[in-house]
Amino acid sequence: MNYKRSSALFHEAKKYIPGGVNSPVRAFKAVGGDPIFVKEAKGAYLFDEDGNRFIDYIASWGPLILGHAYEPVINAVIEKAKKGTSFGMPTEIETELAKLAVSMVPNIDKIRFVNSGTEACMSAVRLARGFTGKDKIIKFSGCYHGHSDSFLIQAGSGAVTFGSPNSPGVTQGTAKDTLLANYNDLASVKALVEANSNEIAAVIIEPVAGNMGCIIPSDDFIQGLRALCTQNNILLIFDEVMTGFRLGKGGAQEALGIAADIMCFGKVIGGGLPVGAFAARNEIMSHLAPDGPVYQAGTLSGNPLAMSAGLAMLTELNNNPEVFESLNKKTAYLHNGIEQALNKKGVPYQINRLGSMISVHFTEEPVVDFASSAKGNNETFKKYFHGMLNQGVYLPPSAFESYFLNDALSYEDLDETIAALESVTL
Repeated sequence: MNYKRSSALFHEAKKYIPGGVNSPVRAFKAVGGDPIFVKEAKGAYLFDEDGNRFIDYIASWGPLILGHAYEPVINAVIEKAKKGTSFGMPTEIETELAKLAVSMVPNIDKIRFVNSGTEACMSAVRLARGFTGKDKIIKFSGCYHGHSDSFLIQAGSGAVTFGSPNSPGVTQGTAKDTLLANYNDLASVKALVEANSNEIAAVIIEPVAGNMGCIIPSDDFIQGLRALCTQNNILLIFDEVMTGFRLGKGGAQEALGIAADIMCFGKVIGGGLPVGAFAARNEIMSHLAPDGPVYQAGTLSGNPLAMSAGLAMLTELNNNPEVFESLNKKTAYLHNGIEQALNKKGVPYQINRLGSMISVHFTEEPVVDFASSAKGNNETFKKYFHGMLNQGVYLPPSAFESYFLNDALSYEDLDETIAALESVTL
């Protein structure tokens, strides 16, 4: 394929935008080469500035669960835009979306809309600290909760040590209140809880990880985590920015059978526009301003265009829950096809899948946490990524990202994807 115009646009962008992109993974640093620049998209397909067509497996990193330019969402945004784009005042549609979301998700009474998943997670942690009166949080290596300072922390020298910043600009003072545990390792969480008795406000986790590839929690781990939090008066925060309204109407709570204390949302809840949210039961949400002392605000929170897109998307999913089963079947079909194609190539691999999230890891060991994910052969992944790209299949340009299927994908698209892999040299 020819990427001449995309390459030229990238080099022009680098003159004015750091790294030429407004989010780092877009720069293709992990896989090499220049990123493609999208001109438009429809259904399951991306079309770049050079006229190439790609079958899309990121769906804007998750929100476009029904495909690009989904007509009910587009029409809702157009009609709302005719009446104004932002007011900084209450609108009825905010309540409509809130009411629908609360009806779909277990264990929540109220929801507050924000502008991104990062903002949702940041606000949820502040609310947890305000509600409990405690300062420390536990997060998991490899789980990404946005770029707020509290979350850009890497592991220290041992399971009971404090974290240390892994981005300049994050202070040691912030890092000392963030403790690192290992995903799927309940003992590492217990050690932190015991070493910091009555100091931990919350545990925040991607209930199904999507930022070290798709990694599924073991039942013992996730059930044990819930019990541990309950026993120690620690709030359990599910970062469902990726999983919310994707793994089912009720998200990961429904899929895993676990009740969290605070939930964070993004992606699907905005229908492709910038929306995030956090939600909990009344007891917790009553601590949020203006009802309570925990402050959170945003001029563009509840933006009418974003609310209209989210309402249209969630209405479709609520009225047609069979879409989740359709997506599950398509993802299972793709999983089987990838497996058969890779078996012929003789390379070690692991495939992780839950619902419409799936990832391929080029390693011999099961991938259950960040350490095992990091053992994947990145040189093989680069060949895989670029080989598929040149066959017209757009995969996440990083070995540490989940694929997100959309229901506009046909079985012909899946077969074309599998056939593309069969022709790729690894």
